[in-house]
Amino acid sequence: MFKKKPNIKPLSPLKSSERRRTADQIIADFQIPLPVETTADPEDKAASTAGLTALRRSLLPENALSARFTTTAGPDLKQVSGTVYVGSHEGTGEEQRILWAKVGEKMYPTVYTLWHNPGIIPLLYTPSFVVEKLQGGADLMTPGLQRGPPFPKRATKGAVVAIASLERPTVPMAVGSCEIDVSSLGTVQGMKGHAVSTFHWTGDELWSWNPSGKPGSEPPAALQGWDDEADDTALATQTAGIDLQDDQEGGVALTADPTERSEAEKAQGIEGEDAPSLKDAVDIVDDQELSPKEIDDAFRDAFLFGVRYHMDHNRNHPNFGLDFPLSQSKVMSLLVQPFLPTYTPARTASLQIKKTSWKNIRKFIKYLDKQQILKSKEQNGNETVVMDIDFTDRHIEAFVPYRLPKKDAPTSSGTNGKPPASLSAESSVGQKLKLVFLLRPKEKLAPIFHVTKADPRGLYTPAELKQVLIAYIEAENLVSEKNKRLIKINPQLADALLGSSAADNAALASGAIPRDALADRMVAAASPFHTILRNSEDIADSKPKAGAPPKIQILIETRSGNKTVTKVSGVEPYHIAPQPLADELRKTCAGSTSVDRLQGSSPKNPVMEVMVQGPQKDAIIKALEKRGVNKNWIEIVDKTKKKR
Repeated sequence: MFKKKPNIKPLSPLKSSERRRTADQIIADFQIPLPVETTADPEDKAASTAGLTALRRSLLPENALSARFTTTAGPDLKQVSGTVYVGSHEGTGEEQRILWAKVGEKMYPTVYTLWHNPGIIPLLYTPSFVVEKLQGGADLMTPGLQRGPPFPKRATKGAVVAIASLERPTVPMAVGSCEIDVSSLGTVQGMKGHAVSTFHWTGDELWSWNPSGKPGSEPPAALQGWDDEADDTALATQTAGIDLQDDQEGGVALTADPTERSEAEKAQGIEGEDAPSLKDAVDIVDDQELSPKEIDDAFRDAFLFGVRYHMDHNRNHPNFGLDFPLSQSKVMSLLVQPFLPTYTPARTASLQIKKTSWKNIRKFIKYLDKQQILKSKEQNGNETVVMDIDFTDRHIEAFVPYRLPKKDAPTSSGTNGKPPASLSAESSVGQKLKLVFLLRPKEKLAPIFHVTKADPRGLYTPAELKQVLIAYIEAENLVSEKNKRLIKINPQLADALLGSSAADNAALASGAIPRDALADRMVAAASPFHTILRNSEDIADSKPKAGAPPKIQILIETRSGNKTVTKVSGVEPYHIAPQPLADELRKTCAGSTSVDRLQGSSPKNPVMEVMVQGPQKDAIIKALEKRGVNKNWIEIVDKTKKKR
């Protein structure tokens, strides 16, 4: 997950109560036994408390800091956010490192924590060449598991586990979560599918992070506590009977039918697209370009998938929601592109209509006509339109949908990942919107951010920006001894936050300024940004834009003498499609509507304007509120009112 460098927000110290609570949660989640002194009295509460305190410090040192982070993961670069916990283990003299990373409700230890806390999570083993693949971001497949069965009892589905090599069995090199119940496996010979989804490894950006920019620490040669029960003789006995040449008994059959499912795979309940047919112990995606026949099959299957999708999701509509005749571009945007299996960059590059045997969409439609799947007609001499589709055709009825690159949301490689309009026409109705104000520090605030090791070009909420100021004040020891509400002014604060106003001159003369006034100046010295979050979207998933948030404008004016019309524009930033809004207003207002480009907007990035006949301000506001818009985000301009 951390192949790319994550964006880590400013670090803040953990309160003692929060550190203890977090450590206790880790102890409970990972079922870590408390250390017990063999010579201590079992009823001695002080001794048991001392053991718990020592364990807490070992897992999360007293100098621990925390910060939010964002990164991307997966082939579709999905945004991921979470929390990192930073610290250095007492008495080691080591640099501060990331010790834990929390994503969702799951906490993952880094290798630095595992090197100081043996046995806190189950340890799995695999050959060193597989570990090298894992360090490139691959997942561990079931055939790659070694030194078992039996496997650790705690290595159940969803459990966090460590991975070490057979050559260095006492040194964890990667961390991940079990995709299957590894503990219950009776054998790995002939198995298929993922065993562990890799989260972090020695050599990734979590491993290499350091506040001073120093490289990551090299793994130790050996550690005590991780392999106390290891028996080299037993290991030799286990591996001696494995014949790599015997396809029936050991490893994965290299000559087996790649579509054939093993009995072990069936036992895991893995089917269809979820049943990988890989020949290695790690999950490496085959990212080769497709052959011409494979490209032809993919386009034909995508068309059949598109028809079936409309049949399944528009049962009560005439022609299943398809408005005939369909132009060539409509066939491509509605029925083909959203359903192409573009899992990898190479497949995406391969799956283009010009690389098929038909070379263009016109000949592709004629091919489907010859197959009697649809009826087409020449129009204007240079375009072929689809007049009808035989929804009872045997090819359509027998078609079995496959898994798309993004679950539950077919995407189009030609629409920047957005679903076609027909699939998301009313998706804005019932949505919940949240307007978030963000701030980017100006250049003059850079010295304050350098002291706190925060990003001087990052985006912060006003509360986060104030936290940076508080961290700076504490680092420079600027709190007045006489009055805790006053902050002593040093040259950096004076240059960055104070101007030439009377209040600022008075503060400079006295040498101190109230904390709240200084925080207000910190906010005022940053540039405004905004983002509009939809439903459960996280701020890390959005792309903030500079400036204040735009307002939706409702304009009421008179046209052609005494005819009143109402126009609404600027709805796109609020995740509202203009055409479905116009269709609803046409029915609600019982009048004609139209959608045109707003005069003066850029042709490359147009702003659309919906026009409704009559004074329909209230109806438009009601329709916008149904789509999550707050009244404060709307600007009303009434040009029909006479000037006094």
